[in-house]
Amino acid sequence: MKTLATLFLILLPALTNLCLAQKQKVWLDADTGNEMDDLYAIVRLVKEPSIDLVGLSSAHFNNADLLTFEKWNAYDAKTLKPVVESQRINEEILQILQRTDIAHPIGADRQIGWAWGQQQYRDSPGARGIIDAAGKLKPGEQLHVLTLGPLTNIASAIMIAPDILPKIKVYCLAASYNPKTKVWNKSEFNVRNDLNAFDYVLDREGLDLTVMTLDAARPLAFQRENTYQRLDENNKIELLLENRWREQNPQDETRIMWDLALVEAYLKPELAQIKTVKTPPENTKRKVYAYVHLDEKVLAEDFWTVLKKR
Repeated sequence: MKTLATLFLILLPALTNLCLAQKQKVWLDADTGNEMDDLYAIVRLVKEPSIDLVGLSSAHFNNADLLTFEKWNAYDAKTLKPVVESQRINEEILQILQRTDIAHPIGADRQIGWAWGQQQYRDSPGARGIIDAAGKLKPGEQLHVLTLGPLTNIASAIMIAPDILPKIKVYCLAASYNPKTKVWNKSEFNVRNDLNAFDYVLDREGLDLTVMTLDAARPLAFQRENTYQRLDENNKIELLLENRWREQNPQDETRIMWDLALVEAYLKPELAQIKTVKTPPENTKRKVYAYVHLDEKVLAEDFWTVLKKR
C-alpha cells in the first residue's frame, strides 16, 4: 500500500498537468459596454472551471443611433467611445474576479471595410490577441472563439493570419434563423454593426461556424425583481451585475439574456439543440451550424448556481 501511495504522489503532478492541458481553450469577444447581459455572460464564463479562458477582448457597438440620439441607454451619445467603454468594463470585471491574468486586449473601434461594403480588416490588439492565442496552441488543440457583438475582431484576425483558420472554431450571437422555413434574417443589432464581418465569416470556406440565433436565445429571460433579490449586494461582482441593470435598463421588468444564452449553451451542449443549416442565398453556398432550441429554465439556474460558488 505504501508503494502505491508513493507512486500516486510521484504521478500526481503529471496527472494534474494532463488535466489542465485537456481543458478547452476559449477566447471571448464582447461588446460589453452596449447593454447589461454581456456582463452576466462574461462573469459566467470567467467562473467556469472546466475551460481555459485565455482571452477577453472588447468589441465596439457602433450604430446609427449614436449619430442621431442624445442618449444611448444611459450614455451621452456624443462623448461615448463604444470599444473604450467595453474595454473599461472588461477590465473592471477581471479586477473584481481577480483574473487580470487573462489577456484582455482592446478591439477595433469600427467595422471592417466601409458603409458601402468591402472587407478591409481592422487591425487591433484584440485581433492580434486571437492570432497569438491560436499560434500558441499545441498539436491537436483548437481555440474556440465566442463573439457576443459584431464579428469585427475575429474576421480581422482571420484576414490578417489566414493560417489560424483550421485552429479555431467560432460561436457567434447573430441574426435570426427560422428552422421551419429555413430563412435567415440579418436585420439584427450585432450584424447591423458589422454586416461586412458577418458576411465574411459566412463566406469563409473552412471556417467552423456556429450561430446562436435570436430565435433560439429569446426564451432565456430574467425578471428584474427576481434578479435583484437573488444578487448579493455585499458581493462586489454581484453588486456590479445589479447596478448594471439599475443604471442601464431600469425600466425593463424583463430582459432577454442574449449573450448569456450563447455562453450557457456553449458550456452546456446537452441542454441545447444545434442543426446543420445552409448559409443565406447571397453568401457562399456552404454548411454552418445554428442553435435552434435551448432548455432555458435549466440554463438560467445553471447561471445562478455557478455565480454563487465561491
